[in-house]
Amino acid sequence: MQARLAATDLSCRRGDRLLFRALDFQCDSGAALLISGANGIGKSSLMRILAGLLRPFAGAVERHGNLGLVDDRLALDEALPLGKALAFWEAIDGCRDAGRALEVLDLIDLLDVPVRYLSTGQRKRAALARLLNRNCPIWLLDEPLNGLDTQAQKAFEALIALHCGGGGIAVVASHQPIALPSPQEIELAEFVA
Repeated sequence: MQARLAATDLSCRRGDRLLFRALDFQCDSGAALLISGANGIGKSSLMRILAGLLRPFAGAVERHGNLGLVDDRLALDEALPLGKALAFWEAIDGCRDAGRALEVLDLIDLLDVPVRYLSTGQRKRAALARLLNRNCPIWLLDEPLNGLDTQAQKAFEALIALHCGGGGIAVVASHQPIALPSPQEIELAEFVA
């Protein structure tokens, strides 16, 4: 089955505030979608809705294919060395080639460093390694370039292009410029109630 992610008449409410409403989009295999907007407009809430972690106020999300979310929550045991923390998830996710992600994201020299001591950029690269190791067709990336230096940003943009070129879907929420392969674009401000 080909990957697909679609939203129909999606609305999000936080407390008494309606963040956005009547949002529609469709992403099929190979698609990239850029969601932009100011801080606090609802980009992260939208990503959590798409991941199934938050219920929409209205509307529906349709998913075909496994998805992985990278946001500011690092799901790695802070007390473990990075190598052991990643190995825990590799066993659960059924990863066949963990070394590839470690090499591509320049993490090999950090495998003995406890996760709690990693810098912001190193933590982001570790989260991206976990995403690569999951081998899921739908990537949800919330501010993926935060904390990355220029070299790491370019490497990750290349990974996104490879992922989409291989039939994957990348949905990126960012207020920073990011190079994506022929992206659809949604400015969330256009859907503010």
